[in-house]
Amino acid sequence: MTTPVKSAMFQHSPRIIPRSSGSGGLLLLLMLVLFPTAGSCDDWPQWLGPNRDSVWRETGLVETISEEGLPILWRTPIEGGYAGPSVADGRVYVMDYIREGAGAANDPNARSVVNGKERILCLSASSGEILWSHEYDRPYEISYASGPRCTPTVDDGRVYAMGAEGDLTCLDARTGEVLWAHHFKPEYGAETPLWGYSSHPLIWDDLLIAVVGRDGNVAMAFDKKTGEERWQALSAKEQGYCPPTLVTIDGIEQVLIWDAENVSSLNPHDGSLRWSTPLVPEYGMSIAAPRQSGDLLFFGAIGNVGGTFHVTEGSQSAMPVWVQDSKTGICCANGTPFIEDGVAYGSDCRSGGLRGVDLLTGERLWESFEPTTGTHRMGHGTAFVVKWGERPGEYIILSETGDLIHARLSREAYEELGRQHVIEPTSEAFGRSVLWSHPAFADGCCFLRNDREIVCVSFRDGEQN
Repeated sequence: MTTPVKSAMFQHSPRIIPRSSGSGGLLLLLMLVLFPTAGSCDDWPQWLGPNRDSVWRETGLVETISEEGLPILWRTPIEGGYAGPSVADGRVYVMDYIREGAGAANDPNARSVVNGKERILCLSASSGEILWSHEYDRPYEISYASGPRCTPTVDDGRVYAMGAEGDLTCLDARTGEVLWAHHFKPEYGAETPLWGYSSHPLIWDDLLIAVVGRDGNVAMAFDKKTGEERWQALSAKEQGYCPPTLVTIDGIEQVLIWDAENVSSLNPHDGSLRWSTPLVPEYGMSIAAPRQSGDLLFFGAIGNVGGTFHVTEGSQSAMPVWVQDSKTGICCANGTPFIEDGVAYGSDCRSGGLRGVDLLTGERLWESFEPTTGTHRMGHGTAFVVKWGERPGEYIILSETGDLIHARLSREAYEELGRQHVIEPTSEAFGRSVLWSHPAFADGCCFLRNDREIVCVSFRDGEQN
């Protein structure tokens, strides 16, 4: 076992940013008394929400995005990064990167060398005030080197943050004190993927499961409280970018790891292999998480790779129902798809459109560019799709153009019900400005960021413009 390391770069105390004085706290208290919110409120403590299933279950929200628009409660300046925010216990957690000196061009085929500091921020969910900040020096040698990729995970009073070069840090969620840390490159001989570490860590029971390296440690589990290594598993030519994904099939819990060569099912207790099947995307780009519907698993990646697989009884193997080709499926990249009523909805990285695809056949039912690029076909057009509670077929979508969209998705069509431009797309890709950061939904609000600011938008009923 490897002893948890707190390297020198993590040993300084977190920088606590004082709260501003004035009557803001009293004003907020009066607003809560005079205008109480109705319905249930949930946290969004990790990527894709509390159940990691892309569903916003809060109630007491507006019926749609009206022409008048939703109120912007606050905007707080931050620095660069693709990492989406998480929200827990009235606080927002997000990572960014303070670049030092000139940046580098976004070349998808080459690494850029830049210098700067990675930072983990904690903000008040009600005001956007920065409560604490933890930063450390971190040179980058990756492609698209604007900042971290992974959404922080909050669990049991701790926040876990994964940096773009493999810095895994566990901090006290209230104070920002570092509790333990690992750096994958010196400790485990890992090589940073071309586009940086992008696999959001998974909390399961008393473990944190992360994608780490290539040789015997593609997947690793650590004690979530101490950072002690508990198990490691799998080898591959590249570890890929897909997050560890927990599914339960036939009552059997299993963690799916999709590296650059295979999808493998592991026993989360000890990392032992249940089954594995070859699935090789182009450029090692296993990115979008597998999506489950009963005993079916849907995969999609660039290179017309993926399809729907049936997990056999007892989770002994996964057999293809259909295999993606140039006329079927979704070549997923930045956005993980969503499955409802036998249809998978996701953005296709080759065409750039949002597609509806039949789960059992792979047939492409429709495609629209309205919720992705907003106009027409563009490579890697992106939409982040979140189911809006129990409303049949209704979704909140964040487009790469910075628009929040209320839409109805069905087997027949994409139907837009409301739209509001909220934030500017400040990243660059393929000669256009894009927003490639997944939003969070909590406390009746949507929290989203670009390379300049993080924004809070209210969906609370009765709190409208």
